[in-house]
Amino acid sequence: MCLHGSSTVERGPGVEIESDALTDAAGVYHAPVTAPARIVSLVPSITELLFALGLGDQVVGRTHYCIHPAPLVAALPSVGGTKKIRYARLLALQPTHVILNVDENPRELAERLIADGLRVIVTHPLAPEDNVPLYRLIGGVFRRAAEAETLAARFERKLAELRRVAWPRRRVLYLIWRKPWMGISRDTYIARMLALVGWDTLPAESEARYPTLDMGRALLDAADLILFSSEPYRFLPEDLETFARDHGCPLAKLRLIDGEMTSWYGSRAIQGLRYLAQLAREISVPVR
Repeated sequence: MCLHGSSTVERGPGVEIESDALTDAAGVYHAPVTAPARIVSLVPSITELLFALGLGDQVVGRTHYCIHPAPLVAALPSVGGTKKIRYARLLALQPTHVILNVDENPRELAERLIADGLRVIVTHPLAPEDNVPLYRLIGGVFRRAAEAETLAARFERKLAELRRVAWPRRRVLYLIWRKPWMGISRDTYIARMLALVGWDTLPAESEARYPTLDMGRALLDAADLILFSSEPYRFLPEDLETFARDHGCPLAKLRLIDGEMTSWYGSRAIQGLRYLAQLAREISVPVR
């Protein structure tokens, strides 16, 4: 399944593209298209990125979780969720390319699509810095290299701004689910985003990237701040009140956080960096 590209240089309009930039997370090289593509995106943040790169007219399908940019995506046919899709509906769209993500889409789906002769682009950003090669991969394959470089420059400027700040270190518990309670390990894109503003996620060590949590006293007391994400579970203000009451935590220690801003890579990551910087400045918690 792993294909190796050459070391030649592809040229876009005024932009040179190294072939390594056109190799996806599965190690597969994707030659730049020679005609307008028909893209099905099964990754919400990538769908938004495609539009940001000026490729909206080449997107022919999405998942029902692909909600940005609204209302443009509303006109696109949905092929189901990120885990379970309506396969026949996807094939009926006659895509030239299907974009997947290692964490969001099952491997079996990728294998089935490849077996049916479709070009599958696999993505897997694990850190904020991975956004730049992601822009270049998608922009390079679909002949939007100049637009990709514009996004990359904007992202790198904002990232540099965050890194110039001496953020106080704080321990945070980031919750993504209840019944059971689930959080994130430090080996996740979200945790590495939070680390940019000095927030070290708990637990400090975990074999699972998205562990089930025991809300014991030790864990709760270790956290300076407990963050309740808006996705995949949509926590609401009343959830914080219930949690504070049930677990004996001060309400001031609990905070809702926009999960799109912390977990969506792609073009939204630029806005996510701004959001985190503002949030970190607003929140006042004890510093360890």
